Amino acid sequence: MNLFSLSGQVAVVTGGSRGIGKAICLRLAEHGAKVVVSSRKVDACEAVVREIKAQGGDAVAFGCNIGDKAQLQALVDFSLKQYGQIDTLVCNAAVNPYFGPSTGVSDEVFDKIIGCNVRSNFQLANMVIPQMAERGGGSIIIVSSLGGFIGSDVLGVYSISKAADLALARNIAVEWGNKNIRGNCIAPGLIRTDFAKALWDNEKILEATLRTCPMKRIGESDEIAGAAVFLASAAAGYMNGQAMVIDGGRLAGAPRLQL
Repeated sequence: MNLFSLSGQVAVVTGGSRGIGKAICLRLAEHGAKVVVSSRKVDACEAVVREIKAQGGDAVAFGCNIGDKAQLQALVDFSLKQYGQIDTLVCNAAVNPYFGPSTGVSDEVFDKIIGCNVRSNFQLANMVIPQMAERGGGSIIIVSSLGGFIGSDVLGVYSISKAADLALARNIAVEWGNKNIRGNCIAPGLIRTDFAKALWDNEKILEATLRTCPMKRIGESDEIAGAAVFLASAAAGYMNGQAMVIDGGRLAGAPRLQL
């Protein structure tokens, strides 16, 4: 038995058209999963599908705005109609429309961040769990963040939402572990993606990040994708309610005195 084989599995990935989500889609397919690639822009998803198929994999695209519950249900319905099952759900899509101190966040922006980063994951998990339970199990993977463990003076509400995702995974584990359904988080540090460009493209922020990172570099999307393959596979069969922090050692070494 290949512990990391995903042959026979169906995986649904939100925010799958670029960055970490795209890397996860490609690697899940490489290990044998059939992948439903989803994001708001279906044409971008279709480009990822073409790349997967060119490598011999099986994938389909579906456009979905995670902030709309009806579209989430449509994503689930489409996936089940297309492949008949959902074995792994990767909740990767997220938003962060505000950069600055939390006192400047409007109620509208706060609601959007919490709605897209937490409520949508909660809703989507509840939509896929019943068929997972009926079929004997499944894996729900939520892409949280290093920000879920520490505060921030410029990403406060985003960090709050990512901390809530950690709690969501633990709750899934407790409620559904007896049905062999596992809920886990991946918590990346600073990764070179378009989503995080405001951080790594800012010389001052990048310098501060590298100063507190033992590996002295930021991460790449593919360095997150392997964790998703692991959590979807039989190799992680007893891992439940946990968070894998992938940050080059920043959390382990912070805070560090500057002598």
